[in-house]
Amino acid sequence: MDAIVKTFPGQSETRPTREQAEEAVRVLLRWAGEDPQREGLLDTPKRVATAYRELFNGYELSPEDVLGRTFEEVSGYGDPVLVRDIPFYSHCEHHMLPISGKAHVAYLPNGRVLGLSKIARVVDIFGRRLQTQENMTAQIAGAIDKTLKPRGVAVMIEAEHMCMAMRGVQKQGSTTLTTTFTGEFKENATEQARFLTLVRNR
Repeated sequence: MDAIVKTFPGQSETRPTREQAEEAVRVLLRWAGEDPQREGLLDTPKRVATAYRELFNGYELSPEDVLGRTFEEVSGYGDPVLVRDIPFYSHCEHHMLPISGKAHVAYLPNGRVLGLSKIARVVDIFGRRLQTQENMTAQIAGAIDKTLKPRGVAVMIEAEHMCMAMRGVQKQGSTTLTTTFTGEFKENATEQARFLTLVRNR
């Protein structure tokens, strides 16, 4: 049984127990017209609860902790550091359906640099929460900007939303593109253009 001690960002309520989560899955199965007691669905509530713990473990992690360690010996390097094509999976906060895509993240060093894997981990942290793509783009940039204090941050996300592909307008294959710029990337059109060129240059 999960201890009822965890609170979520922006909430005062405590986390339900695993048993309550599993019962909620049974309710949804009945609402969809299924029988939770049939053989193929007996273990589904347990599997869904386990999967949700993994899919939404971004609530358990802090981007500040991930970004806390930086390196100061950069030998005067001041050009953009770009990590391109970071794959991620998320879920939209409106329908709880999957989002899949790639993030491109760059920053302009200001005397310190990050380990490259840290950027990918920050993308995962925010991806593994209920999201809108716009919020996720801004959150990644904001976390790097706040922790590293670089001269600028640029983030581009390209993603496909299953809430558009599976329901509603049902437009498979359409992608959404969002960008956020801070510091010199925001103020300097040349730096923006360089970032976009680096992302698109294969």
